[in-house]
Amino acid sequence: MYKRLITSLLLWAAILGAPAAAKAGKRDRQIANRVAQWQIDNFGNYFSKGLPRSDQHWANGALYRGMVVWGETSGYKPCEEFVLAVGRRNGWRMGRRQYHADDICVGQAYLMLYQRHGDTAMLRPVLQRADSVIAFPAKTRLHIKARDGSKRWSWCDALFMAPPVYALLTRITGDQKYLQFMNSEFYAATAALYDPAERLYYRDARYIPKREKNGKKVFWSRGNGWCYAALAILLDTVPESDPTYDYYRRLFVEMSASVVACQDRSGSWHPSMLDPEAYPMPENSASGFFTYGLAWGVNRGLLTGSVYRKAARRGWKALCSHVDSDGRLGYVQPIGGSPASTTREMTEVYGVGAFLLAASEIVNM
Repeated sequence: MYKRLITSLLLWAAILGAPAAAKAGKRDRQIANRVAQWQIDNFGNYFSKGLPRSDQHWANGALYRGMVVWGETSGYKPCEEFVLAVGRRNGWRMGRRQYHADDICVGQAYLMLYQRHGDTAMLRPVLQRADSVIAFPAKTRLHIKARDGSKRWSWCDALFMAPPVYALLTRITGDQKYLQFMNSEFYAATAALYDPAERLYYRDARYIPKREKNGKKVFWSRGNGWCYAALAILLDTVPESDPTYDYYRRLFVEMSASVVACQDRSGSWHPSMLDPEAYPMPENSASGFFTYGLAWGVNRGLLTGSVYRKAARRGWKALCSHVDSDGRLGYVQPIGGSPASTTREMTEVYGVGAFLLAASEIVNM
């Protein structure tokens, strides 16, 4: 009798809660659409080192992925139309630097669009770039300050920029050489930059001996956001049957515990993972990537227990609180490589990309 009563109560709770959940889901979609549209309307209003930013810039690569994923999830057509227009006017080209991970980042969105539309023009430049790197791999030492050090993945952001491209190329072509190259370089970068005690990534080797004002190690929030999102993307791309899948799964689960531990009570993450007092403001590119990864892990069953679900929901609520009425997302740290203060007036395209990735998983959670 008691079992039937409990089942009945749970059923009624679900029925009564459905309208509220639907209302919340509709509100989440409206906010994400507004953020996306603001960025589309204001795209190109940024400058890097005094020069106009090219469409192939790595920051835009993160934005394009977020746009494609959110457009597919929500059906908000301007997102995909925006990325299609960018690709067409640039002939789907990569950035100029052959070996630099940043300059293949836009290829992520182009390959995803190729999967949808089957236009080989979207595939060819990405394939040519990856083939040339694999055929003549860089031999430099894996350190950001080594001669030609940027030709390998010697900084943690690179693990978001390039690996998803190589993993997806193997899925598209069936050729294992792309995945093999990616695994080799990812393993090397992780061996050099991942701290197994803190379960976080240093931005690059220069930061290993450095300390924050409180004496803790320096772990840049956005840098770890890049890595955490990359692991989720790779786990969505690398087949579960592949021997390397468990390696990426273990890293993702390890990082998840550290990510949750660094979240503040309001749901945000700060520019420095281990010294929030020195940087008391939120940093919403990191918060977007972390919220995306947590919600993705919950949705796929890799992160079990209420702590992860609650952390994802708190993260999303905090992100939405920093969206202006016109859709402008604030508190996004400008381009850099270490923790720095943010303000509500600061925004950036990769912050929007991270926000849209988070939205794509939150609405499905």
